[in-house]
Amino acid sequence: MKAVLFDLDGTLFDTAPDFIVVLNQLRHQEQLPPLPGEAIRAVVSNGARAMVRLAFGRDEGDPGFDGLRQRFLDLYLAHLAEHTVPFPGIEELLRQLAAHDIAWGVVTNKPAAYTIPLMRAFSQFPEPGAIVCPDDVENRKPHPEPIYLACSRIGCTPAEAVYVGDHERDIEAGKAAGMPTIACSYGYIDAGDSAANWNADHLVGSADEIWPLLEQHYLSDRNG
Repeated sequence: MKAVLFDLDGTLFDTAPDFIVVLNQLRHQEQLPPLPGEAIRAVVSNGARAMVRLAFGRDEGDPGFDGLRQRFLDLYLAHLAEHTVPFPGIEELLRQLAAHDIAWGVVTNKPAAYTIPLMRAFSQFPEPGAIVCPDDVENRKPHPEPIYLACSRIGCTPAEAVYVGDHERDIEAGKAAGMPTIACSYGYIDAGDSAANWNADHLVGSADEIWPLLEQHYLSDRNG
């Protein structure tokens, strides 16, 4: 194993607190009461459109939808690293990877305009070997193209990497790329769904479980 690739929202970072604040701020501007944080958290992985749909009961193409979505994104850009934190165990995991000379990277469907400032806010992390956003490719996850690009930038084959994610499309993308996959049940799981249903190679309930899993299954040859 030469690299570990991560989804961003719900896998590497708990970004939901900032989304909860800005979505309810937008509802306040529209004279609406706040939504429960857990309701917003459950749809974070599905993106801005899903959050606007939840908050205002409007679908894409409905009058006013695009304006609300843009206002939401503008608010988020202004506040994207105020309450966001790495999930427990992530910082230690990245240090372990660095200590074992294993590269790490991010493959996300979050546009670069939000991903890059967010990553810069956590400059204490070891330097990632690749950050791949939808802006960098023609096809976003679950297509494997972003994973192929990340592996190319790091200098490994997909078979030499592992992909970690909290959504079924992450596991689909990793499998399509031909790499082992780890599903994170601690992330933003849709209501009625379960990470156990995605047929990932491994399932973890916390980020603390990832390093021991990697060590057991993928580092034995390196450790002799």
